[in-house]
Amino acid sequence: MEFQELVSRLALAIGAGLLIGLERAWRTRQDSPGSRTAGIRTFALTGLLGGVVGALGQSMGGAGGGIAVGLAFAAYGAVMAAFCLEENRAEKGFSATTWVAAILTFGLGALAVIGDRHAVAALAVIAAIILATREPLHAWIAKLTWPELRSALVLLAMTFVALPIMPDEPIGPFGGVNPREVWIIAIVLAAVSFLGYAAVKYLGATHGVLLAGAAGGLASSTAVTVANARRAAAGEGTTRLLAAGVAMASAVMFVRVVVIAFAINRSLLVLLAPPLLAASAVAVAFALVATYWRRSDAAQPKEIKFRNPFAFWTVIGFALLLGVVMLLARAIGESAGASGTILGAAIAGLADVDAVTVAVARLAPQPLVLRDAAIAILTAVVTDTISKIGIGAAIGRGRFAFEISIMALLCFLAGGVALWATWVLAIP
Repeated sequence: MEFQELVSRLALAIGAGLLIGLERAWRTRQDSPGSRTAGIRTFALTGLLGGVVGALGQSMGGAGGGIAVGLAFAAYGAVMAAFCLEENRAEKGFSATTWVAAILTFGLGALAVIGDRHAVAALAVIAAIILATREPLHAWIAKLTWPELRSALVLLAMTFVALPIMPDEPIGPFGGVNPREVWIIAIVLAAVSFLGYAAVKYLGATHGVLLAGAAGGLASSTAVTVANARRAAAGEGTTRLLAAGVAMASAVMFVRVVVIAFAINRSLLVLLAPPLLAASAVAVAFALVATYWRRSDAAQPKEIKFRNPFAFWTVIGFALLLGVVMLLARAIGESAGASGTILGAAIAGLADVDAVTVAVARLAPQPLVLRDAAIAILTAVVTDTISKIGIGAAIGRGRFAFEISIMALLCFLAGGVALWATWVLAIP
């Protein structure tokens, strides 16, 4: 290794130690000198020591170099453990944070010389952030409930344990259903429900429901509808506010279709953008009016407390239902041929508007003319919106279903007027 590179790598090792040591020194800044195991100087020297040991091991090479680095690492860890043990005895407490931070700093110093410098810099910053956020993390853990922890673990297991082993090949007739795609739907449903739970808990009812609806709409407005309908049925919050969340998700869905069409086939925008953007504007207006316009103080919404982030088997069951809908749409599309594109889009829209938009946009202007392609996409959007009414009636029931129906009717009216005006003006 050239001299300049070695110096720069050792400087990085010192910098990593200084960054971690800065947090450690700041935390114990009120302590008298000599009352703590390690401060900013010790951590900076620890980073440098790790860098020097790494350089020595690299110069020795082979198994001998690795053994030397390992022995130095173990010796340093033993010495620091002794000092930290005495510190705990003096303070009559239990903490291994300083020891772990010191070992990590030594390791980062060695890695700065023999490994990737970018990784060292990133890890040092992350370590400093974790150390500096002790109080917020402890406060968050203190407020964490068992249903929240359980749901988070289930969601993580669904994503990082089950998803990688899910078969990625279609199963069944008419192109079949891809189990991986169905499982992704389940993950999206669970994640959107969990997002809504967290948003309401930490941002408050009004802002939490609206922001969760808008964010959830980026992935699946249907998932937002299912989550809010389930909570409306359980009496968790006012139906008007939960319906407003669905309206925000629908508004984002309308815009999402326009963005997808713009990315794949811009020629469709002249027919798609006016009705969808008009419907989006109406949905946002509905959400804002439903949330902030109140007739009297008695109409103030009660405090919302969601009891559970999501119900696992409900999520799985609805994902399977959407998978069946996707299979049915493919079956009708194949049996009816090109003339069944609109009918297939109508059925597929119950499950996935994005997939319909992508597939149909690629078919225009050949073999589908632009008008037929636009009708197919808009039909999918209409059936997706109608499905929200069905979900509201089947799961949320009562007032929630009524609010969703009003929102959908207003969107249809605004979109229909805009579509009619577009066709009159833009189509010869």
